[in-house]
Amino acid sequence: MRVSRQQIETVVSQIAGEIAQTQGVEIVDVEYVKTGAGYYLRVFIDKPDGVGLDDCQRLSEVLSDRLDEVDPIPGPYSLEVSSPGLDRPLKKPADFDRFAGKRVQIKTYAPIDGRKNWQGTLLGRVDDGIEVEVDGARVALPIDAIAKARLVPEF
Repeated sequence: MRVSRQQIETVVSQIAGEIAQTQGVEIVDVEYVKTGAGYYLRVFIDKPDGVGLDDCQRLSEVLSDRLDEVDPIPGPYSLEVSSPGLDRPLKKPADFDRFAGKRVQIKTYAPIDGRKNWQGTLLGRVDDGIEVEVDGARVALPIDAIAKARLVPEF
């Protein structure tokens, strides 16, 4: 039976999420991708004061052992555990609350008011969407219309 990329990411997210809770970190994203000749399982973690190498290593060791037990991925792959970086993706509704006031870049699945790309200040969640201040105007975007949302690094 063929297992889809999405099924693998869902199973790994659940397993990693259980482990992350015990280690005081959160799972930001899980990607299972083919790069060149190999497959990579990338797990991105974060915590309020940021993650360090020790956090990544601890989660990697426990997750690797657990994945060996459960064996949800057919064939060989490389496991990578890291921070989400300065351009952290916003995936969960709570992310849009946590990062209110920060600059964001958002892509929607379909045009809204003639645009699919938005960059501005995240104002937070409202009802089933978010508000972003773009060029001095408040814009409401439904969460289910968002294809990708990321923080914009500010230096």
